[in-house]
Amino acid sequence: QVQLVEFGGGLVQPGGSLRLSCVASGRIFSLNDMGWYRQAPGNQRELVARITSGGSTNYVDSVKGRFTISRDNAKNTGYLQMNSLKPEDTAVYYCNLQTPYMNYWGKGTLVTVSS
Repeated sequence: QVQLVEFGGGLVQPGGSLRLSCVASGRIFSLNDMGWYRQAPGNQRELVARITSGGSTNYVDSVKGRFTISRDNAKNTGYLQMNSLKPEDTAVYYCNLQTPYMNYWGKGTLVTVSS
């Protein structure tokens, strides 16, 4: 069983930065793709960024050039560096680990961008 725990959410002013971390238990983190999703109130959960086991990345258009996803397999940890934050980035951010058999989710961390 894999558990994912997110850290790093909080309140930040527009234009500010936050770094989210996702720590995974177990031994399969390095073998699988991971992603960050977000869900704002009243909206569906959307993919923000994804990184494959090999390190290839992709981003939703709205965060390209502002967010960077990365991973440290030795630490079983994934990251989402968020710069130039906007009020529309406000959401609960979820970590996801996608295996051939199952999708694992963290419980989420709230990011609020407001002055």
